[in-house]
Amino acid sequence: MDVVTLGESMVAFLPSRPGRLADAPSFERSIGGAESNVACTLAAAGHTTRWVSRVGTDGFGDHLLEAIGAYGVDVTAVRRDPDRPTGLYFRTAGDRATDAHEVVYHRAGSAASAMSVGNVGEAVPYSGRVLHLTGITAALSPACRDLVRHLLAPRPGRPLVSFDVNHRPLLWRGRDDARMLLELARGADIVFVGADEARAAWGLHDARAVRDALPEPRTVVVKQGADGAIAYDRSSGGAGTATFVPAPRVDVVAHVGAGDAFAAGFLSATLRGLPLRDRLRHGHLTAAAALTVPGDLAAPPARDHADRLVALDEAAWGRLRLGPGWTTRAAAGDDEEVRTP
Repeated sequence: MDVVTLGESMVAFLPSRPGRLADAPSFERSIGGAESNVACTLAAAGHTTRWVSRVGTDGFGDHLLEAIGAYGVDVTAVRRDPDRPTGLYFRTAGDRATDAHEVVYHRAGSAASAMSVGNVGEAVPYSGRVLHLTGITAALSPACRDLVRHLLAPRPGRPLVSFDVNHRPLLWRGRDDARMLLELARGADIVFVGADEARAAWGLHDARAVRDALPEPRTVVVKQGADGAIAYDRSSGGAGTATFVPAPRVDVVAHVGAGDAFAAGFLSATLRGLPLRDRLRHGHLTAAAALTVPGDLAAPPARDHADRLVALDEAAWGRLRLGPGWTTRAAAGDDEEVRTP
């Protein structure tokens, strides 16, 4: 496998019209889960991926296995739990960063929260070139937290491990999330964290401070929203060089799923051995695909299309603007791609 991801996926319910959850007359069913989102996006980009988790023996568990497997993700390592349900959540369609956004989880005591070192181990999670984890899993239960810590511990045979901080205060419920997330992130090889998360969880207000707080990982990527992302890479020793890549302008449909898509694009380029600037650009482009659709998951741009955009010079990259449908439009050349509406 190229990439193995481990974490909870849930059946998501989105209102059929804008507004409060209390006013929604009906909901549309979808799937949601940071780690499975990354696996699905990488599979759609042509990589071999495996998702490791637990779901209930209910119909919602059936749906998750069928839907995620349909992307080409290997789901044979997902275990069925007859005693615990599959997690569910309801959310509004708005941006997660606004006060109007609502999300209601029904995941306490879920099948995935019962993942542990004893029933997962490291053999299957370590079966790929890359293992992708997030801070969400650590928030599900003490057993899940111990599992994530176990998988991040240095040991022979451990693959490259990426860790997306994914700070979700609602899941931690006042526990020592900041200290725990920092401790876990320091055990990874690649760390993804939003600048807003670093401020909220750790009180760090600039990218350099984030790097100083995470000296161990080889690569630390600090995402700065619509401004872009900066990555520190330690390949030459010390804190490493800093590479900033601005994000292209995007006509946003919905913000959900963009962080997972960015991680998938960056990891895809990492697997291909591309330089740091190109890895960041691929992250931005895959995020732009998610930003221009209403759901959590979007088909990434075709590899040759993305490679042409990544190869643009700085001026052309700065003029790039991407809107709904851009990934499916065959562009005749760089000039046409830059004008993508």
